[in-house]
Amino acid sequence: MDTIVTGETTGGGRTARIGEPPLRTAVIVGSTREGRAGESIARWLVGHAEEDERLDVDVVDLADFSFPSRYPRRPAPAMTEFASRVERADAFVVVTPEYNHGYPASLKQAIDYGCDEWFAKPAGFVAYGMSGRGLRAVEQLRQVFTSLHMVTVPDVVSFDLFDGSVVDGRPRDAEAAEMAARRMLDQLAWWAHALRAARAAHAYAA
Repeated sequence: MDTIVTGETTGGGRTARIGEPPLRTAVIVGSTREGRAGESIARWLVGHAEEDERLDVDVVDLADFSFPSRYPRRPAPAMTEFASRVERADAFVVVTPEYNHGYPASLKQAIDYGCDEWFAKPAGFVAYGMSGRGLRAVEQLRQVFTSLHMVTVPDVVSFDLFDGSVVDGRPRDAEAAEMAARRMLDQLAWWAHALRAARAAHAYAA
């Protein structure tokens, strides 16, 4: 089995709601390592997300940001740009590897550049690694995002890079992987619509 799916969803239409703007969905590529698999996996996920009329996809690749090596007293331009992309988003898909049973430092660094920009928004995950399929990294990220007052959806798309699940940057079992991605995006869209409406009706009380 090439893709792990957890949880359940009722699904629903994948066309934009009449009278509502699409959900701005930031796909965050968490690894900045040279030769990373995350870039091609993110490209695969983005291809499916862009077919979903409910979503307006913004690819936020951390490798494109020149973040400072130390946390400065005043935000650097790259920090401000990242935080603004987070603020504009209604939802997130985080593409993360698992390094040594955890997620990469580059991703934690970027997450900490925002605070209330993350509040009351949903996140989904696409993970990859060895036999753990990136799921330990996801569980740690759930704790971080809970601290940021976010909702994380139950379904996860995950891959083992060492068992042939991914070939030339694409899932070998395309049907199973696409089904998993649809389920995750369905849950993400449901929460994004609900939370956007709630934020518009009432300011979130952190």
